[in-house]
Amino acid sequence: MKTQIITLEAHDDLISVRDKLAWVKMPRVLLVWPKYESVNLRVLDLKVLQRHADALGAQLGLVTRRGNVRRDAEALGIPVFGTTSAAQKEAWPKPAPHKQRLPKNPRRDLRKIRAEAYPPEAAWRTSLLGRAFAFAVGVIAFVTVAGLFVPRATVTLYPQMQTQKTVLSVAASESFQSVSMNGNIPAQKLSVIVEAEQTLAIASEISIPKTKAKGIARFTNLSQGEVNIPAGTTLSTATDLPIQFVTLNATLLSPGADEFVEVPIEALKAGESGNVLAGSIIVVEGPLGLSIAVGNPSATTGGTDSKTLGATEADRAKLRDVVMENLRREAEAKMKAQISADDLLLLDTFEAAQVMEETFDPAEGEPGNSLKLKLQIQFEASYVSAKDLNQLVALSMNASIPVGFEAPGAPAFAPLTDPSTDNTGISHFEVEVSREIYQKIDRLQILALLRGEKIETAIQNLQSAFSLRQASQISLRPSWWKRLPLIPFNISIEVK
Repeated sequence: MKTQIITLEAHDDLISVRDKLAWVKMPRVLLVWPKYESVNLRVLDLKVLQRHADALGAQLGLVTRRGNVRRDAEALGIPVFGTTSAAQKEAWPKPAPHKQRLPKNPRRDLRKIRAEAYPPEAAWRTSLLGRAFAFAVGVIAFVTVAGLFVPRATVTLYPQMQTQKTVLSVAASESFQSVSMNGNIPAQKLSVIVEAEQTLAIASEISIPKTKAKGIARFTNLSQGEVNIPAGTTLSTATDLPIQFVTLNATLLSPGADEFVEVPIEALKAGESGNVLAGSIIVVEGPLGLSIAVGNPSATTGGTDSKTLGATEADRAKLRDVVMENLRREAEAKMKAQISADDLLLLDTFEAAQVMEETFDPAEGEPGNSLKLKLQIQFEASYVSAKDLNQLVALSMNASIPVGFEAPGAPAFAPLTDPSTDNTGISHFEVEVSREIYQKIDRLQILALLRGEKIETAIQNLQSAFSLRQASQISLRPSWWKRLPLIPFNISIEVK
């Protein structure tokens, strides 16, 4: 039997293969898979191609060595061959016969089934009177529901009012753990580090050491042996701030008590401070001082200072005071930013706890026309939280509230005196507290007097049941509604 061979390519898919099958004129069509390439055809695609070939009056066969394609084809009853020559020589299995699907006979009882599914409406529902009655019942139900839920009322009451005022003595300390009725309240510690650099123009003059003072030192032997006095031996005065000198030459002191020798000396540091009076140099530093004594028979001279622009101790103190004040203000601002606006900062506990860096440029004794100071300081202070203050105020005020009154709002308080810290670390200050208290109002009783009443009647009921400082006010929404709601949730009560 004649067979039409179609060789597939790697890019072929279901659509392209169907297009190739459309030109088939033979009773058999053979699809040949490429040897080294794969064709993207699934088992569902093979089923579609089989039916398409069947619709064209041809039997579909495959030539491939791919195991997955062979398994899919055999499952669908499509003959598979190893080569095209084998497909032409071997016998093809007969295709399965087609089953003819016969249409079902139409049902004859459709009208009966429809009548059972959709029974006719009652006569009263189809009549005009019945429909008008049903519509009227619906309108009445809607109006009833609207009358229950739509109206809303706002009632403003003005009960008797008093002003409760007192002055509390407060003691705050970090050692207190909780708020107590006697006024004790815990304090908390704050710490900030601030730094600044500032420059000050210098107009002062300072003395700069220029030349060293010189003189003669007389050494006296205190022993019986010869004493070697090397060059550079250090001598000094006996004042609180000793002035040091060194010998310029090495010498030998003859043996024997009261033997002496004179040696030239020079001040260790330059400046007028090296000009000392006769008899001022009396100390020999080091072990050599046990064997010899020293003195200067004449004053030392030649030490001079030169005048130049430079920072004096007063300039340094002035610049430090200015920078310190700026840092105090900055530290205070930072601390207030770390706490809430209602917290109370105890300013009398504010102090510079530690100087972390203090550098002057130029250094002390050096010339310069400007002085720069870099200062870094850690400040500490204590504060009282508004939460603890409110708790203390509430405890004190609630303990003294009159019978029959209530306080709907929180008390207002303000420090009356500045905090003062004693030597035990406890800060004492006074707080002025005040709040408005109102006569107690039973809300359930109010609702019982108002529900479903007209505005005028409701106001009269409130005036007779309670002692009010002025007439109550009632507003309704919608405004054209005549009576207060029946549902209590729709009545809002405000006390002023």
